[in-house]
Amino acid sequence: MPTPTRAGLAALLLPLLPLSAQATNGMNMDAWGAKSGGMGGTSYAFDSGNSAVMNNPATLTLRENERHDVGLGLTALLPTVASRHPQGGQRDSDGDAYYMPTVSWTYRHGPWTYGAAVLAQGGMGTEYGAGSSLFAGGRSMLGAMAPMSGEDIRSEVGVGRLMFPLAFRASDALSVAAQLDFVWATMDVKMDVDGATFGRLVAGTPGTGSATGSLVSAFSGAIGAGMIGDVNYARFDYSDDNDFSGRARGTGWAGKLGIHYKLSETLAVGATWHSKTHIDDLGARKATVQMGVVTPGGAQTVPVSGKLDVLDFQWPETYGIGLAWQATPRLLLAADLKSIRWAKSMRQFAMRFEADTAQADPMAQMLVAGGGRVMTAALEQNWKDHTVLMLGGQYMYTPDLALRAGINFADNPVPDGTLNPLFPATVRRHYTLGFGLRIDAASSLAASVAYAPRVGDTNDNTGITSTHRQTTLRVNYNFSY
Repeated sequence: MPTPTRAGLAALLLPLLPLSAQATNGMNMDAWGAKSGGMGGTSYAFDSGNSAVMNNPATLTLRENERHDVGLGLTALLPTVASRHPQGGQRDSDGDAYYMPTVSWTYRHGPWTYGAAVLAQGGMGTEYGAGSSLFAGGRSMLGAMAPMSGEDIRSEVGVGRLMFPLAFRASDALSVAAQLDFVWATMDVKMDVDGATFGRLVAGTPGTGSATGSLVSAFSGAIGAGMIGDVNYARFDYSDDNDFSGRARGTGWAGKLGIHYKLSETLAVGATWHSKTHIDDLGARKATVQMGVVTPGGAQTVPVSGKLDVLDFQWPETYGIGLAWQATPRLLLAADLKSIRWAKSMRQFAMRFEADTAQADPMAQMLVAGGGRVMTAALEQNWKDHTVLMLGGQYMYTPDLALRAGINFADNPVPDGTLNPLFPATVRRHYTLGFGLRIDAASSLAASVAYAPRVGDTNDNTGITSTHRQTTLRVNYNFSY
């Protein structure tokens, strides 16, 4: 099949935009909470506040005894994403601001610390709009130059957690913790795939994925019967166009374990394990799979309505270990190492579409009436496991003012061959600054900024180069009583 040569090559591989929700360390945030955010993401071996529910819950026992802590937080993720084709087509994403709030409460009572926290873990996506030249055309199934739908190209994902930590201080040196997380995920997709790509999916081409099921067989039968001469594109559309929810939704559970140990009065070690999530398939009613086809009467669209499930969308298992050294009464230094197990959770991305029995479009009704109701599309991703090194420090400028700085190093888990041009989750390094201010005996404020410099990566199969840089702002308010 001829190699596509237009900017529409962005659709060569079905872009898995929802899976790149957190485009910092892969799709994981570089830090949780303003204190950790100012110190390069370090958090495993020192008190990072109520944000420990996403870091190491064992450090919750480092808070003062017989004290309630109520936390409010907001993270603003400000990405700049663009994609460029070697022949000159370029488009900047209009998705440049995503906001994630947190609310938390913890209470330390003797050796026990417990509480609850709600955290918006997701909030990323892309907004390319309609009529973008980058997504205007590609190759048809038979290799001809062909237009795409010209409709909106967008994505949005939200992942949230309701968390219940329980930490126990076994001795002056040792603390342990276990935590239960209720997890929910929502997803929107408006996306075209050119006919050449759809053909490779139907053929099960190695390195691409597969498209199977009775709906695919019905389309193939219509082609064989001469009713359809070619396929220009396939379009997946499930979106509610709401900034705070998504059309596809699912819920599930996850857990965390943590340990903290004081090696000496000035040196501590912490470690944590975050389980892989167990989220139900994300279901979306009122979804559409639209085919742009060529018939003997000319080009036409065939919109097939139905229900779509995103299959086995999960957040990966994570291991982390860190050291914290109180080098002087004013200076705290920390180093963390994290392993994110993308290889098990990001082998592929799969969707199952089931068409409604009644269709408004005559050709869609014919395909469904002939038994063509189900299609499963599975696309290879083959992400690599991800190692993150975090270094940070805090200097108490005054007893009430802490100054913080850090750096976050990460490799890129996304293979070039499956790089998503709609959202490249490939930034590698973050430089961070922050401060903490004690307002009075009960109140404190923390803020941080992380800057990830611009990186560019090129998909080996399409020639599309995607660039990405971003700034992350965090602010947390804590009230104690």
